[in-house]
Parts: sequence; C-alpha cells; structure tokens
Amino acid sequence: MSNILMQRGQEWLKTLLELTGIPAEIQGNLETSQSQEGDSPEPDNYWLTIDQTNLTSEQIQILIGADGSVLDAIQYLANSVLNLSQPPEEQASYTIELNGYRVKREAEIRALAEAAADEVRFSGREVEIKSLSSAERRQVHTFLKEFGDLETFSRGKEPHRHLVVRPTSLEGVGS
Repeated sequence: MSNILMQRGQEWLKTLLELTGIPAEIQGNLETSQSQEGDSPEPDNYWLTIDQTNLTSEQIQILIGADGSVLDAIQYLANSVLNLSQPPEEQASYTIELNGYRVKREAEIRALAEAAADEVRFSGREVEIKSLSSAERRQVHTFLKEFGDLETFSRGKEPHRHLVVRPTSLEGVGS
C-alpha cells in the first residue's frame, strides 16, 4: 500500500511541476509515525523531495516562495487532492521538500517553541507565537506535547490565528 501512495504522490507532484513549466524529478521517502499510547494512529508521512539538480536558483526561490508560502500551498494541494475520496485508512500525509527548506524551518520552529516554553516557565504567563502556518502550529503542538507542565492551543481566525503556550495550571483562562 505504501508504495502505491508514494508513487501517487510523486506522479501528482511531477505532473503539477510540468504543468507550471518547471519539470523536475521527485524523490520519495516514507516517514512512519510513532503514536503515543492512547493517541489515534497518525497516517504515514511521505516526504516528496523535488530534485533541484536541473533547477535554477530563481526556479527554486519561486517554488519555495516568500516564507515558504508556495511550498506550503503545493503541500496543501497535495494533501487535499491525493486524499480526496480516499477512505480514512488509505489517507496519507505528504510533506513537500525543496532545497532543505522544511528541515531548516523545522529547526527554526523547534527553537521558537523551546524559547516560548522557557519564557512561559520563567514568567508563569502565556505566550503567543504569531506568523505560523497551520502546519507549523501543528509542529509546535507536537513538540511541546511531551512537556506535562505546558499546554498549547490556537487562538483567533485565519489569517490572524496564533499559537498560545501556557502553564497547565492556567486551564480556565482563555479557553
């Protein structure tokens, strides 16, 4: 099953790029999720990496976009289109990577989450993290889930939705 889902993702992305006039090969890599006890199993995550070998630096910048906006949009489309009409057990999560952008951004987001956690622990007050995409907010929720003394939630409506980190002892406040 996983090979079929990976191939579907690779073919879809390759076709999309050809339609935009930027043909490129796509490498696929399966990242299996480790579900915690009691968590619902998460779908497998397929990393679809755009081979930049034959791309110009301008094409790479166009495909990544300002603050990863184009890469985020392509990833959103991939997840929407490739899971459309699929039964839940056959759905997958796709991450689109180019030029190491996702890996670098994940490190930045982890540092941001750790800094927010430190600030909350030091001040005892909630901290809002702004300017994150929904996928990046999910990453922070996941990073900070392991800390029993902190909780996270999102506040506001898109495009002004923020992630809030606070001590678990403030449960009644702001929910």
